Amino acid sequence: MSYEPPTPPADLPTDIIDTLNEYSPELLRDVARYAEDLAEYREREARLAEADEEDEIDERPDDLPDDVPSKATITIKEINDNRYYYWQWREGDRVKSKYRSPVNPDE
Repeated sequence: MSYEPPTPPADLPTDIIDTLNEYSPELLRDVARYAEDLAEYREREARLAEADEEDEIDERPDDLPDDVPSKATITIKEINDNRYYYWQWREGDRVKSKYRSPVNPDE
């Protein structure tokens, strides 16, 4: 451990350096723990957001229309004794549907 004060990082704003220089050792350790926890949290959030974007891209079916969200699932509706595939998803409190195709009886 050096007897000289540490040199702050060049990209650290002057007002933060000045504020930290006024803090007690205990408060500086609290700030350091908080800063480390905050950095880990933001890195985790960035990784999760990136993973969500990758999942959204990877999971989007080829035949999914542009106006249907990737979270939509395929459901079967029976109308007048005929069965049809529909894309279905939730928007707020409402369930939205969009016609996809008739159900093939051989399936």
